[in-house]
This record gives sequence, C-alpha cells and structure tokens, in this order.
Amino acid sequence: MTTTATMRAISQDVHGGPEVLREVELRRPEPGPSQVLVRVRAAGVNPTDWKHRGATMFLGEPPYVLGWDVSGVVEAVGMGVTLFKPGDEVFGMLPYPFGVGSHAEYVAGPARAFAHKPASVDHVQAGALPLAALTAWQALVDTARVEAGQRVLIHAAAGGVGHLAVQIAKARGAYVIGTASAGKHAFLKELGADEVIDYRETDFAEEVGDVDVVLDTIGDDDYRARSLRTLRRGGLLVSILPMGGEELAARAEPLGVRTALMLVEADHAGMNAIARLVEEGSLRAAIAGTFPLAEAAKAHELGETGRTAGKLVLTVG
Repeated sequence: MTTTATMRAISQDVHGGPEVLREVELRRPEPGPSQVLVRVRAAGVNPTDWKHRGATMFLGEPPYVLGWDVSGVVEAVGMGVTLFKPGDEVFGMLPYPFGVGSHAEYVAGPARAFAHKPASVDHVQAGALPLAALTAWQALVDTARVEAGQRVLIHAAAGGVGHLAVQIAKARGAYVIGTASAGKHAFLKELGADEVIDYRETDFAEEVGDVDVVLDTIGDDDYRARSLRTLRRGGLLVSILPMGGEELAARAEPLGVRTALMLVEADHAGMNAIARLVEEGSLRAAIAGTFPLAEAAKAHELGETGRTAGKLVLTVG
C-alpha cells in the first residue's frame, strides 16, 4: 500500500476552452466503505468531459477533476469489499455524473462500478471502453433488447459510442446500418457493419426502412424526426442524450413507434458482460490517440474537432 499522500490530477478553476485545464497536486483519496482505491493507468476522454469543461452542466461550478473511464490497479479496498483485493487489475466507469475524477493518478469509487480487466488487453484498451461501451450496452441490450435478425440503425457509427455499438449489435446477431462520413466507411465495414450511409450525401431516411432499433447518439431534432420514419411499427428509438423527450414521444406516437431517453449508469453486471465480449474477441475499442496525463488539453482539442474515429485515452504513470 502506497504511502504517498498526494497525487497529480488535471483540474480547472473556470469553464472555458482546453487551455483552462492544468496539472495540479491534490490529496490522494482514501477508499470509504464498499469502495476501492485504484491507481489509474489509463482513462478515456469522452465528449461529456469537454462539455463539462466548457460549460455548467451536472457538476456545477469548478474546480473539479474530470474523467469517468478508468483502467488501473487496485491499491486499497474499503470496509466490506469482497470482489477485489490490492493488486487486482480492474476497469470501470465511475458513477455518472457525480462520481467523476479519473483524470488523476488515483481515484476512489464503488467496488461494483468495476470489473476485472480482461487479461487479453492492455490498460489503454481497457481504459477506452467503460463509458462508451456501457452506453451502447445499456441502450441496445438493456433498453432495446436487440435480438438476432433485427435491423439496427446507429448514428455517428464511427464515434466513441457508435463504433462499440456496431460491435455489440453484431455480437447480438443484428443487421447493422451505420451513418458516417465516407472516409470512415471502410473502418465500419471492418467492425462488421452491414451497410454504411454517407450522411453528408444521402438522406438516410430515404434509404433505410423497416428498422427495429435506432440508436441516436447525436440528439439533433432533425435527425430524430427522420429517424422515427425509418422505424417499423412498434420499433424503438433510443437516445443517449435525454433531452426533449415529450416532444419526441409526441412525434413518435402517430407513427406507431416508441422512444426511450437514457443516461449511462455505473454497472457491475454490464462491465462483466463487456469484459466477456472483449475476451471472446467480439469487442475492441479503436484508439484514435493517446496522451500523457499532463497533455489532457491536447486530447480535448482533438476530440472537439469531431473528426476522430474511436476513442481518446490519457495514460498515467
């Protein structure tokens, strides 16, 4: 067990662009009851990180340390923890949104937010997965209950959530249609997408129909309205951006289709399911770039371009 009382972390004092992020020294957390202290080896950077950096959202006013994804090594366990012991390699998502803080050398979180890291992948790969993979899993499996033979339309299919959703839907036996710019079509075909539509050149609503499930990762009103038209009667649109639900439901009802708006949740069972898919070779994160912890601002800058395919990861230690 370490005797270091402090740790490096990436924090901010104000909202703003990537330049507000700075490396600071903070007191190392201690695990409370039912918690584990994890020495972070890698931590994904997600759109929710740069959105919180730039404006007041769930976390209120800074200072705070961002980051929900984490892969690392258990340093200590709190009272009552039986799932893990010091030295175990784990990965998971801190409870969203208020369990934030993985862009640091250490983080404490509920033991059941984690699962054992698959031995077949390194910490960078594992650190890229939790938030995005859990989002896709909870949308497609827990909410939509995707089954073999169903038709699934995934928007922004080359993005962090999207490219993992393509693989999860394929692992469920679905026929997968993705929207993405032309330069990302080959990437999505390699992941198993059956059809890919260039949203810049083609109206997907004119090309696609009889869809069972739409995964909306964009939240744009026009995209949602057109997506509803692609669904068969009884089909379901799941949005991972839970805004405008009443208006969306009102649009869906006359078409005989359904809608569901969700926020990702920390999920021990979901993390174990994701670990199994990884071990089976059915799920992998595409790594768009890695950055040392001190260069978190560069990761934010790249992510905000919207041009990356896959995930960005900070490496620690």
